[in-house]
Amino acid sequence: MVLVEDGVLHMATNAAFPPYEMTTDDGGFEGIDVEIATAIAEKLGLELVVDNMDFSSVITAVQGGKSDIAMAGMTVNEERKQNVDFTDTYANAVQVIIVTEDSDIATVDDLDGKMIGVQQGTTGHIYCEDDYGADNVTAYDTGATATQALLTGKVDCVVIDSEPAKAYVAENEGLKILDTEYANEDYAIGIGKENAGLYNAVNDALNELIDDGTVQSIVDKYITE
Repeated sequence: MVLVEDGVLHMATNAAFPPYEMTTDDGGFEGIDVEIATAIAEKLGLELVVDNMDFSSVITAVQGGKSDIAMAGMTVNEERKQNVDFTDTYANAVQVIIVTEDSDIATVDDLDGKMIGVQQGTTGHIYCEDDYGADNVTAYDTGATATQALLTGKVDCVVIDSEPAKAYVAENEGLKILDTEYANEDYAIGIGKENAGLYNAVNDALNELIDDGTVQSIVDKYITE
C-alpha cells in the first residue's frame, strides 16, 4: 500500500458540495464523504487529511500522486475509469434541475435552447454539453456560483446533484427543483491505477463499513427524507 505521506490518508475533494463535503466555520471539513473517509482511515490505522481543490483537479491529484483517494461526490463513468480505479459504490445520486419559481421550464424537454448552468467538470457538465451543445452550457467553479448565476439571470437553469441542489434552494429564495430526474448515478472512491494495495485496503474497509451499517448511518445523518 503506497501512500503520499506515511500514516496519513490524503483525500482529494472539492469542499463546496453539501452534504457530501463542505467547510465548517472554523476552517475544517465535514460531510458524508469526509466522515466515511475518516472511518476508512481509522480502520487502516491512518489519519485523514482533506486536500481541498477545484473539482476538475481531484482525479488529476490522485493520478499525479499528490493525494491518495478521490472522494468528492464522484460519479463512476467510463471516462473517469480510464484514469482511476473505482471502489464499490457507497451512495446513489440523482441529477436534478434548479429553476426560478417563475421559470417556463417545467421538464427536461424544455431545456432545448436554454442556457444551462453547471459545476465545472461534473457529470452534469458532461451530460448537458453532450445533450445540448457547449454553446448552451456555462460552467462555474462551484454549484453555489452556478446558482447565483441563475438568480441573476445569467443562466436559465442549473443541473446538479439532488442533495447539493436541496441545500442551494434552501439558502436562496425564489428557486425550486423540478420534479423530474435528469440522470441517476452511483458514487465511488477513485484510487490510482498503480496502487492495487491501497485500492484493496480502502475497498475492503469501505465494504466493512457498509456491512455494519456505518455508511448508512452517516448518510442518514445528513440526508433526511
